[in-house]
Amino acid sequence: MTMPAIRGAKREDVAAIVALLAADSLGAQREVPSDPLQPAYLAAFDAIAADPNNGLWVAVADGVVIGCYQLTFLPGLSRLGSWRAQIEGVRVAASARGNGIGELMVRHAIALAQERGCKLMQFTTDKRRTDAHRFYERLGFGATHEGMKLAL
Repeated sequence: MTMPAIRGAKREDVAAIVALLAADSLGAQREVPSDPLQPAYLAAFDAIAADPNNGLWVAVADGVVIGCYQLTFLPGLSRLGSWRAQIEGVRVAASARGNGIGELMVRHAIALAQERGCKLMQFTTDKRRTDAHRFYERLGFGATHEGMKLAL
C-alpha cells in the first residue's frame, strides 16, 4: 500500500466514511452502513461542508478511502478567549491499521488546528476503546478530564 494522501472529504465519500464508522462493535450499533446515502447522512455531510468551522477529512490510498476524521473549531472565552479544535470520528480501515495512517491523520488535524491558532486539541473516546487510548497517549494526549454525555 502506498502512503495515503489526506484530503477534504467529498460528498461521494459519504458511503466509505459511514462504512468506516460502522466497522467496529460500537459503530455497528449506531450506524446504518447498508444505507449510507440515506438523507440523514447526506444532510449531515452538507451541514459540515457548509460550516467554515467544521471539516471532514479522508485518507486515500490507491484511490480507496481508508481513513477519516472530523475536525471542529470551537471559540471559547476560557484560556484568554482561545479557540480549540475537537477531533472525532477517527477511523482507519482494519486492513490498513498498523501502517501509521491514524498517526498521519491526527498529526494532520493538529497542524490544521495550529494554523487556525487553536490552543487546545480535544476529543472524547469511548472507555471501551482501550487500543485507541494507548494510541492517543503515544501521540502526547493526556486523559486530563472525565467526559460525560447525555443521549438526546
